Amino acid sequence: MSTRCSPTSELANWLRVTGVNQGLVVELVSSGLDAREARWLVEEFATGGELDDLSALYAAAQRRRDGEPIQYVIGHWPFRSLDLDVDSRVLIPRPESEELVGVALSELARRDVRAPVIMDLGCGSGAIGLALISELLERGVAATLIAVDETSDALDVARENASKHGLHAVSFVQSSWFEDLDGSLRGRVDLIVANPPYVGALEFEDLEEVLRHEPLSAIVAPDAHGVVGFEDLDAIISGAPDWLRPSGTLICEHSNAHRTPVLDAAMRAGFNCVDDLVDMAGHPRILVARRT
Repeated sequence: MSTRCSPTSELANWLRVTGVNQGLVVELVSSGLDAREARWLVEEFATGGELDDLSALYAAAQRRRDGEPIQYVIGHWPFRSLDLDVDSRVLIPRPESEELVGVALSELARRDVRAPVIMDLGCGSGAIGLALISELLERGVAATLIAVDETSDALDVARENASKHGLHAVSFVQSSWFEDLDGSLRGRVDLIVANPPYVGALEFEDLEEVLRHEPLSAIVAPDAHGVVGFEDLDAIISGAPDWLRPSGTLICEHSNAHRTPVLDAAMRAGFNCVDDLVDMAGHPRILVARRT
């Protein structure tokens, strides 16, 4: 004989076991919130049950009902082994970028780079670069990170996250891609990672409403070479060889419509070993371009 519980019963059982205030969660669900998100908000804002906690909880719930992403409402979000502070100054870290970190770690291990210099272009919250140097430290590898972003707001968030996790081997540079980098870095970088804007302006209009809360400049890119949303990808791929060591690697996230353009651009740029990997959903997503 098998027993089946309704979703409501399962939620109630979870709340009972964890000690989360069941009444508050049910109240928020009744007001229109998703059950998981209601639970997260109660865990975040109402652990003490004080009146100030309740005021913060109800304000947070209203922000979510108004359409603000749950990640911004909570103010932090997990990314691999890190808990990153996030707000409307930066993109929300996503699973595809977690996959990019895994690819980058495998690449460095394959090359047996002992003290890599890593450049994170368009670093935003710092998610990719900080996750890399944190996980490398756990493996006994001391990496140096150059975190690059065009906006000072994003760099402020990245600095906060680096400090939060005690990651000190980081330089923060305000630059549009390679434009304002220190020339002494040319030919010295082992790995460049990037998750640039790659959505076309018209494409953006058809995407989910929640993206309207994220920085548009980190999502939408102009067209290039007749390819929608390709300008920033093209700039990164074409410029990367000048900054990489002879054996260096570029790893770059892109749209699932960009496989052929990124591979062609990498070959034009002089990379002699290029590959394009699919993400967990089976979509083309991660360019790996090597100089060998």
